[in-house]
Order: sequence, then structure tokens, then C-alpha cells
Amino acid sequence: MRQGNDVGTQYRSCIYYSNEEQMALAFQSKDEYEKEIKKKENHYVPITTEIKNMNDLEFYYAENYHQQYLSKDPDGYCGLKGLGVMCPLPIKESKNVETENKNDL
Repeated sequence: MRQGNDVGTQYRSCIYYSNEEQMALAFQSKDEYEKEIKKKENHYVPITTEIKNMNDLEFYYAENYHQQYLSKDPDGYCGLKGLGVMCPLPIKESKNVETENKNDL
């Protein structure tokens, strides 16, 4: 896996879902976006974003110097640079936003 200058699976992007609807949308958006990228890119590389159930995972706060990294270092090499390819799926707001543990995030 590679993200800019960083190499390794710890730099892989991930989508976390909490219900079946979110899981289905995550896989659908990944599949549809890959189709659009294949149309535009000459050297297509598969999307390696993992899709995982957040209820199966334990999350930890990173050290303070990692918090809000791009706000602290806006000219850093991790800035988002898109491919110029839009995902064809419409943006949809979830009907079931789970907020019971939002203070723990």
C-alpha cells in the first residue's frame, strides 16, 4: 500500500460502517468509483480502501501532534489531490445516524 511517501498497510484508507445499509453503500460506491476511474485512467490501480464493521474494532486516540494534521501543516505532502473523477452515485444522508457514543470519538 502506498499513500504519498508513506508505504505499508497502516496507511491504507478505510470506510467504517455500523449497519447493513452503510455497508452496502460503501461497497457500491467503491465499485462504481472504480468503474469511473477505469474509464479515465490509462494505468488503473485497484482501490485498496478497506471496508470494515466499526463495531468489530477498537479505536484509540493518536498523540496530540497527529490530531488535525492537515490544519497544522496545510502545505504538507498529505494534502488531498483528487483524480478529477467523480463518483456517479448521489450523495445520500443516512437516516440512521448513531450518536450515542459521539463523546468517545
